[in-house]
Amino acid sequence: METIETGITYYKKGKFDAALAVFNQLIKVNGEIPEYLHYRARIQSRRGALDESLKDFDLLLDLDTYNTTFISDKAVVLHLMKRNNEAMEAFDQALNLDPNNPYRYSSRAYFKDRIGDLQGAILDYERAIELDPEDAVSHNNKGLVEEKLGYQEQSSQSLSEADRITGYRTPEKVETPSPGSDEKAQITSNESIKKSGGISFSGFVAVLKGIFTSESTRAEFTRFLKSKFKGS
Repeated sequence: METIETGITYYKKGKFDAALAVFNQLIKVNGEIPEYLHYRARIQSRRGALDESLKDFDLLLDLDTYNTTFISDKAVVLHLMKRNNEAMEAFDQALNLDPNNPYRYSSRAYFKDRIGDLQGAILDYERAIELDPEDAVSHNNKGLVEEKLGYQEQSSQSLSEADRITGYRTPEKVETPSPGSDEKAQITSNESIKKSGGISFSGFVAVLKGIFTSESTRAEFTRFLKSKFKGS
């Protein structure tokens, strides 16, 4: 008989069809156990079967209506389906149920950035930072939004704070010899962390993955959001 460990192994190896078969069998034999449904929802999203993923999240929320992880995860799928009004309602609901969790603000902020609500994104990042001042990714992402808005001074401050938290140091200027020239090339600061700024929502997790310094908060969202969605 297939086990959950087998399904998880297939999932981690990117063998999504095999993983789906395992979890379908587990659910058939054992019923709609939330852990099985949650993995199947994640697998379906990775397969691009967003309608099927959404069905599983609806089943999960029928079983546990106020589970903020399920609500927030469903919001991501809704966004990938371009159902942004519903996604916003879900992000809002998760935050209202869990108002002191900085992740709720950071995830909604990133979503707001994606849909063009840049001022709203900054406000949410500021609240996330208020709750977790050592959240380097929120400082970084806030700086990137400020840069989009032309707030260069604020952006520089936010990105510098992210560098301070992560221990990233701007390299010294290095001379780059070239024939007949004494020009110098300077390595751009923030490069290691700013790489996250230009990603699509398909890389949502690649950004959120490092949002918190809190191990307990990281453990909560990595179960679902560490996977890279197929999307815009």
